[in-house]
Amino acid sequence: MSTENKQGGYRFLPAIAPFSSGAAAMRGFEVVHATLSPPPPYRHGFEIIDRHFKALRRPPQALCGIELRSPRQLSFSGFDEFNAGYIAQLKQRGILVNGVNPVARTNVVPEVDPPAEAVLYGFSYTAPARLATPTFVIAGGGEIGGSGRGPESIVRRGDVSEIGMRDKASHVLGLMEGRLHDLSVGWADVTAIDVYTAQDIYPLLQTLLLPRLGAAKIRGIHWHFTRPPILELEYEMDMRGCARELVLRSA
Repeated sequence: MSTENKQGGYRFLPAIAPFSSGAAAMRGFEVVHATLSPPPPYRHGFEIIDRHFKALRRPPQALCGIELRSPRQLSFSGFDEFNAGYIAQLKQRGILVNGVNPVARTNVVPEVDPPAEAVLYGFSYTAPARLATPTFVIAGGGEIGGSGRGPESIVRRGDVSEIGMRDKASHVLGLMEGRLHDLSVGWADVTAIDVYTAQDIYPLLQTLLLPRLGAAKIRGIHWHFTRPPILELEYEMDMRGCARELVLRSA
């Protein structure tokens, strides 16, 4: 079930402390996606978002999506430690809704030339609009099953064979389909699909990935040569449906 964030103009899928599973604009608003160039250290990135919102006369609560690039994969406990500092940025701006984090997030590690510290690659927010189609952002999801609180929850843990990656990707596709359904949208509403892995997904494109994307297959897949943020995870996806895509200069 989605929860309304009336100040922000969107509804979201509550998940865990670091992020929601996704967000969709409420009537009278749209989700806008912005990429920062070059990606700044993430705390400075939040200051850029503050200035952007001030110029647009949007409240901090309009933030509904964050995309990070990190220097290395972390253990589950290390991930929790990083998230504490990240959540502090949201609390400082009054973004939590009754103590629940409404902001969807993707956090991945570039395999080539990773940043020295976590940087803010992009973000999504709501702006006033009247569109005939829904707009939304789906949080990044990896191959974690069950409670997702330890390495034992990783699907096909340690198996990067073609069969292992097929099972990982199929599990994540199921997560994405569930989130689309819970936001009352579908593949036909998706405008961008991102896959994050350093493993070879070429064998899966024709037989698994594209067939499962329904009407969204015409959009193709953006394959980022990265790894998920937690050690031993190998595959992550996110997606969105947006009418407006911006590139903002950060320097």
